[in-house]
Amino acid sequence: MRLNRYLAQSGIASRRAVEEIILAGRVSINGAVCTELSRQVAATDSVKVDGKLVRPAESIYVLLNKPVDYVTTRSDDRARPTIYELLPRNLHRLAHVGRLDIDSEGLLILTNDGDLTLRLTHPRYKMPKEYLVTLDREFSMTDIPKIKKGVYLAEGRARFDSLTKLNSRQVRVVLTQGLTRQVRRVFAAIGYKVRRLQRTKIGPLSDTVLKPGEYRLLRPAEVAKLRGPGSEK
Repeated sequence: MRLNRYLAQSGIASRRAVEEIILAGRVSINGAVCTELSRQVAATDSVKVDGKLVRPAESIYVLLNKPVDYVTTRSDDRARPTIYELLPRNLHRLAHVGRLDIDSEGLLILTNDGDLTLRLTHPRYKMPKEYLVTLDREFSMTDIPKIKKGVYLAEGRARFDSLTKLNSRQVRVVLTQGLTRQVRRVFAAIGYKVRRLQRTKIGPLSDTVLKPGEYRLLRPAEVAKLRGPGSEK
């Protein structure tokens, strides 16, 4: 594990702040000062910041099937139920990766791994997310060109990476953008109302067994797939 990541996961500071600490010569490895941000740290190494021994927290990865009527936040000023009420207290410190609106449902990841969070949410990684969309009326294939061209919203052009018609009122949508309420707004712009929106896949990760309101820990192999080929373990 790289030194800057090691320290960030130790709770010392954010990744950017940690890099400043390293460059300032405040970090030592096995008794020797280290100012190399990318220095590899082994499990047997003794890492200290300002003379104090530090260890990274264990990374935890949770997959939650969010039901409707729950908000994706730690607390709500309108006293609406939050996703953290579905989790045991020892998992409340985990951060949610992205969000699902109160009227949307499906897969949501929570973790304390900042690197994975960045990979799943930053636009440069183009992490695909798949949704099952139920519309208020039959989807017309004549609207496909509009979907491919994209719809202009306040933030710019919004588009789907793919759309597959499953039956008269249901479509499967894949997107790598992450604009607010993007799926609902795009369909609204071309004359449809979304009746139900379910996130069914995050990157390579899916789960057809997990029921609404249930959660489970991700397996190491699933986490590795989310990181992608060639990513640092």
